[in-house]
Formats: sequence, structure tokens, C-alpha cells
Amino acid sequence: MRILISAVAVCAIVASVGSAPAQTYPTRPITLIVPYPPGGSTDPAGRIMAERMRVSLGQPVVVENVAGANGGIGTGRVARATGDGYTVGLGLWNTHVANAALYALPYDVVNDFEPVSLLVAYPFVIVANKAIVANDLKELIAWLKANPGRASQGSAGVGSGGHLSGVLLQKMTGVRFQHVPYRGSAPAVQDLVAGQVDMMIDVPVNLLSQVRAGSIKAYAVAAKNRLSLAPDIPTVDEAGLPGFYASGWAALYVPKGTPKHIIAKLDAAVVVALADPAVRSRLTDLSCEIVPREQQTPEALAALQKAEIEKWWPIIKAANIKGE
Repeated sequence: MRILISAVAVCAIVASVGSAPAQTYPTRPITLIVPYPPGGSTDPAGRIMAERMRVSLGQPVVVENVAGANGGIGTGRVARATGDGYTVGLGLWNTHVANAALYALPYDVVNDFEPVSLLVAYPFVIVANKAIVANDLKELIAWLKANPGRASQGSAGVGSGGHLSGVLLQKMTGVRFQHVPYRGSAPAVQDLVAGQVDMMIDVPVNLLSQVRAGSIKAYAVAAKNRLSLAPDIPTVDEAGLPGFYASGWAALYVPKGTPKHIIAKLDAAVVVALADPAVRSRLTDLSCEIVPREQQTPEALAALQKAEIEKWWPIIKAANIKGE
């Protein structure tokens, strides 16, 4: 009997030791790697989330900007990190979808990561300079068809979301226009306002101030729903180009092999953060669209990434686009 009791006691001790990590994580600061420089829409959104998640997790979430290679350097660092929950990566449409078709990466964007949660979306907006005669999206497409190869589309660079959205627009409508890549959205928008390029497809944060100022025309948002900050801009479905959906997004990923209880705790912290009215207000001010609660799960993020890869990789490869 004593032997039996001793054996049960040992098992209880082992079980309690095994469950300790689930109960105590995190016990030290967590690093959130943002794979782009400070500034823009990506870095502030990551910092807002890190600040609020600290409250739920009981440990600091320290943002570290690891820029380079269109997000590839920071994302690669996450892929190589230990899967213990103390290195988390801010993953984007660029880093976890497009880059894998544009570059030869030293990691696999699907198999080297575990999805945690989708945070926000950045639906693209179709805009043009004021000199374009079209007053709505149908008229713009008609004008492009009547002037094949004449119009120019500015973008943040080769392989950017704006560039690839332009490729998709041409594929869906049969129009043709020239692509003019810039080193970032800011100089492209500047030339759009000046009339040096005819049109752009870009994220709201880069365009809405110029739209409100009347410096450029907005035709449609490439999503199923209108923008929170610009509800007067119709969706592509409403404007006459149904199904032309193109959106950037930001999410959290951890290295492959990270235990499920850690992923669940991080996801729970995201859910609490995105339900906070102050966080929602700050993200909305950055032109971020907060995703519904049902999309804030690891499973939903995995499904989104899979669908985006199936959609965009063939477009990139068919157009033979290579990252620069």
C-alpha cells in the first residue's frame, strides 16, 4: 500500500511540474518583431497591440523593429527563433503571402510558423488624379478600355500590394495600363496629386487625407464592406466590379512548434485587446479595419493565409513578377 501511495504521489508531482509552464507563461518579457522600420501604419498598429496585450499577459511586450528585404529579415528571425512564446512576429500580407512568390526565401511562410490571430485589415482603395475624366469606377474602366496602354499606375514598388492589385484589375477587366514603381507610397501619392501618374491602388492610410482634401478622386474600396473612416466611398461590388477584393492585413505568428497552450494565451490577449474601445479607436484612426471576433483565431488566420496564397501566387507567377 505504501508503495502504491508513493507511486501516486510521484505521478502527481510529475503532472504538476508538467503543467507548470501552462500556468505560468509568460514569466519574462515577450519580444514582438515588427519586420519594417518605425513609422507608417504597420509599426504603430503593432505597438498599440503590444501595449494592451501586456495588461492581459502580465509581462511587457517589447516591440523590436527588424527591417530589410521587404520584411524578410525580421520574418526570418521569427522563423528561426525558439518556439517558447517569447518571440512573436507581426506577419503581414506581404511577408506571409506575396514574398514567397516574389523571392527565394530561406524559410517556408506556412510550415515554419504557427498562426496566432488576425489583427486588422487594410482594404485597398482605387483612386486617380483629378484630371481623369471618369467620375465613377465604371467610367474609369471604360476610359481605360478606350485608351489601352496609355494610363499609368503608380505603386509603392514592384511586388507591392498596389502593384499586384493593378495586375489583378487588368486581368479581371481586360484593360491595359503602365506600371510605375516608386520607392514607397509617399512619392507615388505625391506624383499622383501632381498629375505625373494617373491612378493608384493603395491602403487607406496613404490616400484618405488627399481624398478628403479633394486632391485625388476615390472610386471604390476593394472589399465587401465600406471603410469605417470613409463610409462615402462605395465598395467594388456597389461600384460595378464585383469580386475585386484586395487587402493588406496584419496578424501575429510564432515559430513552428510553439505549444498550443501558449498560442491560446496569446490569442486570448489579442481578443481582449481588440475588444477594448480605446484600442479600437486608435487602430481605426490609423485607417485599420478591425476584423470580426470569429476571425480572431489561429484556425481563421490559417484559412485566410491559405486562401490568399491560392489567389495571389498564380497571379504573381503568371505575370513573371520578381521582387527587387
